[in-house]
Amino acid sequence: MGLKLKNIIFFIVACFSAAVLARADDAPFVVVIDAGHGGKDSGCVGKLTNEKTIVLDIANRLNDKIAKSYPEVDIVMTRDDDRYIRLQDRASIANKANGSVFLSIHVNSVDKRNRNRKTIHGASVYALGLNRSESNLSVAMRENSVMELEDDYTQAYQGFDPKSSESYIIFELNQNSHINKSIELANTIQHELVSTAGRADKGVRQAGFWVLWATSMPSVLIELDFICNPESEKFMHSSKGKEKLAQAIFNAFSTFYSRHKNDAHGPRVGQSIPTVRTDEPDSKPAAAKNKNGETFHVQILSARKVIPAKDSEIRSVPDIGYFKDGKFYKYYSGTFASRREAQKHLAKMKKRFPKAFIITLRDGKPL
Repeated sequence: MGLKLKNIIFFIVACFSAAVLARADDAPFVVVIDAGHGGKDSGCVGKLTNEKTIVLDIANRLNDKIAKSYPEVDIVMTRDDDRYIRLQDRASIANKANGSVFLSIHVNSVDKRNRNRKTIHGASVYALGLNRSESNLSVAMRENSVMELEDDYTQAYQGFDPKSSESYIIFELNQNSHINKSIELANTIQHELVSTAGRADKGVRQAGFWVLWATSMPSVLIELDFICNPESEKFMHSSKGKEKLAQAIFNAFSTFYSRHKNDAHGPRVGQSIPTVRTDEPDSKPAAAKNKNGETFHVQILSARKVIPAKDSEIRSVPDIGYFKDGKFYKYYSGTFASRREAQKHLAKMKKRFPKAFIITLRDGKPL
């Protein structure tokens, strides 16, 4: 495995480990509506219109329908006008909002050299997963390629290359913890796109979409139909067509919400619970700092609440500590003055915590 791929994987694991969200018992259900593309990124282009225009109109219609029928639901739009939003910012918006579900709306197309370009049609809904076919991979590559519009995308995405099949190995190494609900939601939306919007059934699929990986909630990416097909474009361009598509997604959301509206509520944050201590009297040596006042540690897990010292998951972990970062309690093992020392400890901890990674603290706060 090359160094570049190792860096990508390290970045993925680190971000995913930090992505567990805490919710209060009285937290609302939050639906995040993501209208794909926007601004300088038109997405797929047809003869009459383009992807960014179609999906924004449908996203706004969906917003209105949910707000009218479910006033108790919080709605977050990644964009509500013609703006360019980076992929990582779309995920960040969803995560910061403590989203309960993420709906990313898109329009499909095929290469101009494809002889079926003007006849291919139908809707498909994607959940995160392996690229089980070349067609799934090509769609994921096209949607992920918008990151290339960012000046610093190679740094921002830690070397992830949306055009390289090697980069997609990362999605084989990480299975989204919300995958079952994501697939359930995808099936529900697909059914409605066929029955309510009259789209041909291209099926529910799984592929490596960056924005689905980076969102910490049940997430789907919806491909409404093919804009390269004149008849499909005409339907999506029409007000009647947009209304049917928005209604189909709304119907699916209603079904999913009725089933899972109570799932958004986790343990109450801030409740009185014991502080972590280890059973070893010498397990907390004086912190060794470098010249910048920094310490290095191996983060092993993230929790919604403080874990009791006798819990089997952490009971025998050496030199354990934690800090609160927002609503999370981040647990680490070891305190070192250099990353090299921490690296040795990381190798040991990975045997028990495969997703462990090195963090840097200064005055007890992460850098």
